[in-house]
Amino acid sequence: VEDVEQVATLQINQPENFAYTTQTTLSVDDTRGIIDALRERFPAMQGPKNDDICYATQNRQDAVRDLAKRCDLVLVVGSPNSSNSNRLSELARREGVESYLIDGAHEIDPAWVAGKQHIGVTAGASAPQVLVDGVLARLAELG
Repeated sequence: VEDVEQVATLQINQPENFAYTTQTTLSVDDTRGIIDALRERFPAMQGPKNDDICYATQNRQDAVRDLAKRCDLVLVVGSPNSSNSNRLSELARREGVESYLIDGAHEIDPAWVAGKQHIGVTAGASAPQVLVDGVLARLAELG
């Protein structure tokens, strides 16, 4: 189930034996509405307890929102295949800030940073630190 609308058409053969899990790269905010709709439709549904949920993704997304408020450009280091990394870049753009998802320093377009005063850099959960370090070094070269 990818959104609340799909909950309405979801067919469960044994709703009394229904349980859910969520993708670890989704934040609590991303899943809350879907889980609430599932609970309303399937009251016997089982799922992880609140203390079993990893809040790392939520914390990372909250940090990007905060970072975007203080920057005029946000670069997210991560794979284009990473839903986590894509979401971080999307959240920065939703805050009204130019944002790019890059796989490494080689993808930085100098035109992106020209005239920018505050550039934020963050990384998806699986991006190695060496890639982040490379991006920071390239930004230093570009001034």
